[in-house]
Amino acid sequence: MQEKQAIEYWKKAREFLAEVLSPDIYERWIGVIDAAGDDLGDSQLTLTVPNDFYQDWLVENFMPHIRKALSAAGCENPAIHFAVDASRQLREMPEERLQGGVPPAAPAKSSARKAAVRSCNVGSPLNPKNTFENFVVGPSNTFAHAAALAVVEAPGRAYNPLFIHGGTGLGKTHLIQAMGDAVLKGKKGTVCYISSEKFTNEYIQAIQQHAIADFRKKYRGIDMLLIDDIHFLAGKEGIQEEFFHTFNTLYENQKQIVLTSDRPVSEIANLQKRLVSRFEWGLVTEMEMANLETRVAILRRKREQMDLQVPDDALFFIAEHIRSNIRKLEGSLLRVTSYLSLTKKALTQETLEYLLRDTLEQENQTALTIEGIQRLVAEHYDIRLGDMTSKQRPQNIAFPRQVAMYLCREMTGQSLPAIGNAFGRNHATVLHAHRLIGQKMKTDAALRQTILSLEQRLGTVAAPN
Repeated sequence: MQEKQAIEYWKKAREFLAEVLSPDIYERWIGVIDAAGDDLGDSQLTLTVPNDFYQDWLVENFMPHIRKALSAAGCENPAIHFAVDASRQLREMPEERLQGGVPPAAPAKSSARKAAVRSCNVGSPLNPKNTFENFVVGPSNTFAHAAALAVVEAPGRAYNPLFIHGGTGLGKTHLIQAMGDAVLKGKKGTVCYISSEKFTNEYIQAIQQHAIADFRKKYRGIDMLLIDDIHFLAGKEGIQEEFFHTFNTLYENQKQIVLTSDRPVSEIANLQKRLVSRFEWGLVTEMEMANLETRVAILRRKREQMDLQVPDDALFFIAEHIRSNIRKLEGSLLRVTSYLSLTKKALTQETLEYLLRDTLEQENQTALTIEGIQRLVAEHYDIRLGDMTSKQRPQNIAFPRQVAMYLCREMTGQSLPAIGNAFGRNHATVLHAHRLIGQKMKTDAALRQTILSLEQRLGTVAAPN
């Protein structure tokens, strides 16, 4: 494919994509792509992007759109190759984009807001403390926070659905309730915040009371549906069928859907494939545990909100030792505050250690490290620790490495990118290893026993999904 021809094809493909994608999504993901000439033959089209993040994201999420656009441009079935051009700079972007934010989406070409919009919450009550103003942004949640702001600016058009996943107590509920709060304050439509468990119970009650029509009218006639803990639907065929049709109705009417889960959508067992596919239509983003600086900022914000008299050195002690869960972080602060209020005594490190002894013990028990898992697995399979991060791929090294990745994913709570970095791989490799070992364990009793033995030696048995 000649360079000039490739550029022309891509120019036409971009025009097609500009028509079918919202302006925000087009600008963020398609506008950064350039076409390049290629010496590998007429059947290959090379598209260049500024960095690895764009390359991975586009390959995983936008390939069907890109292929369809190229076909519309007259370029049938090319072998599409993404390449990172390190010499390129991102086109000039607003400052918030460069910091990981997402600029507000422009209105979709085909829709116009009605002059008067009914604004109310028809779901569970929102916690008045769960607002964007009270949400502390850090490296662990920047992307999720920015996506949430974009959704609030243009519900149903920026990222739909928005799927947020992460461990327990990391702020997912706070963030989606903040979205509901902002939409209501902005009078942008009807909001329904609800947990998957309550959604399921309402469905069962509607069946019992012959009120399915009312149930459907409630959930299919709103502007923004916020569902917490969507993984609760796993294995429940009836409610999955109902939610599938509810999802389709809302999506087709350009109504916003936001979902949270304690794991990536691809790892939710017993979830219909068509739901998995739909949950991945929009944007999937992960929230990780906050780093030390963000944990300190969270505690300081809490101190200000509640007008607490807790010294900074106590906040740093709590932040340094409570790493797994923001709820535990805030709970520890309240315990310390209660002590100060009741005793009027000065805080010492010994006092802090005594007050938080149970929580600190729990933290120490769960403080498994990726390196610790790598070391134990290397020892078990009689390979060098360095083989865990080497580029060698013989089976006697690759398989133990996959076992170690599986255990890291099951037992540490670290994100896929973080685990991948520790092994010198990308997140897709970790996900492949996790799935491969999980599948083999179903049929290989010896491997199941090995995994169980390693889990026990590491000090805990991973909870089943």
